[in-house]
Amino acid sequence: MNFLPEKIDDYVVNHSQEEPNLLKQLNKETWQKVLNPRMLSGAFQGRVLAMISKLIQPTHILEIGTYTGYSALCLAEGLKKEGMLFTIDKNEELEGFAQKYFDKSLYKNNIKQLVGNAIDIIPTIPQKFDLVFIDADKCNYSNYFHLIIEKMNSGGVILSDNVLWNGKVVATLEKKDKDTEAIIAYNKLLSTDSRIETVILPIRDGLTISRVK
Repeated sequence: MNFLPEKIDDYVVNHSQEEPNLLKQLNKETWQKVLNPRMLSGAFQGRVLAMISKLIQPTHILEIGTYTGYSALCLAEGLKKEGMLFTIDKNEELEGFAQKYFDKSLYKNNIKQLVGNAIDIIPTIPQKFDLVFIDADKCNYSNYFHLIIEKMNSGGVILSDNVLWNGKVVATLEKKDKDTEAIIAYNKLLSTDSRIETVILPIRDGLTISRVK
């Protein structure tokens, strides 16, 4: 869902940097071969992720929700030369798909895929993080936050995707809609936790930037 008028949205996209060729290939193959391709970050949001990462120049990045690897490759663009990006996903079937593109990239030695439940895996990673991107199952967003907040370096940034959830966060909440309920609770958590500074950007389906104090 876009929250800008279509003409303005098109103008923004057309006057922003294009995605690299490798990501164009990944984007195309995802739409051709993978279920739910709308889960892909996409060209414009990918450039936003890449820009934020380049501004931070992180040594260690954590991504929760690999999917086909698009956002990981965007985030890796800002990594320091010796840096490492850890990306977690529970879908074993997509591991090979993402790894194929990681291996084709400049960052093949800087990306480590971890397959399984992120709640179990995150505590096993000894590194502290400069940048985290949360984009997995929405019901666990708050749980992910509580796991990573003590593993963040001061000045680190937590990015959270889909925080406007197709506009459902301001609609009447249906009793069985656990995802929307979880996103609303998560947004409140981020806006009230004194350890971070938070702003929501109305980019695509909503992207939160939270800076650790």
